[in-house]
Amino acid sequence: MPASEQSLVLKAQKGDPDAFAALVREHQQYVYNLALRVVKDENEALDLAQEAFVRAWTALPNFKGQSQFRTWLYRIVTNLCYNRLPNLRRTLNDLGDDVMEDIPEPHFNTPASAFESNETRQHLNEAIQNLDANYQLLITLRYQNELSYEEIASTLNLPLGTVKTGIFRAKEQLRKSLAKLEESWITA
Repeated sequence: MPASEQSLVLKAQKGDPDAFAALVREHQQYVYNLALRVVKDENEALDLAQEAFVRAWTALPNFKGQSQFRTWLYRIVTNLCYNRLPNLRRTLNDLGDDVMEDIPEPHFNTPASAFESNETRQHLNEAIQNLDANYQLLITLRYQNELSYEEIASTLNLPLGTVKTGIFRAKEQLRKSLAKLEESWITA
């Protein structure tokens, strides 16, 4: 945890509302985006984000600092999402414990113009929206929130192998979707 964040957490644990407000500002967009990816409804995501911060404020005295603050906070968000979507945890657990080697980050660069890059980015966002909720959650935590596989496993309380397998499968679906987009450019 960065020293400045650690200082804010310590102050907030002692009841400093300004320190907690700074933590909220730092993490609110990520918390909202995570909730939105899972529930796919802006109002529901706003409610979940607000509820997550309320729960974080009340539980903050129990935060021991054994993990990063954001990992702890994202766990609160995902637990709230699980409560709203009860089959999400079951589906994630059904992915299995296959331990996959770490798959390299995908590179979606094309030799085409900035237009194609923007179109690719838009298509990728749509493809992520079309993933199953469990895959969306894993992709969001990994690439938008930049959590490590270990942090994701800790946040979701899943085996590391399950996280790796889920991310691998989600990336395969995204690769196929992008391949279809590239095929459409070739045939156009």
